[in-house]
Amino acid sequence: MTVIISGISTLLALGPGAEMLARWPVAWLSSWMVAFPTVLIVLPIVRRLVSRIVVTP
Repeated sequence: MTVIISGISTLLALGPGAEMLARWPVAWLSSWMVAFPTVLIVLPIVRRLVSRIVVTP
């Protein structure tokens, strides 16, 4: 998912071309380095909130 989002963002910022292809891997790596730890931190919090809201049968 991060590769798609970073690709679209890089394409919109730079337009199609060689520079876009050269910068895309760097954009993907930096977005992945932020997204993965964020999910690890946020997911348990969201699970607790959902378990308080939703009644399980």
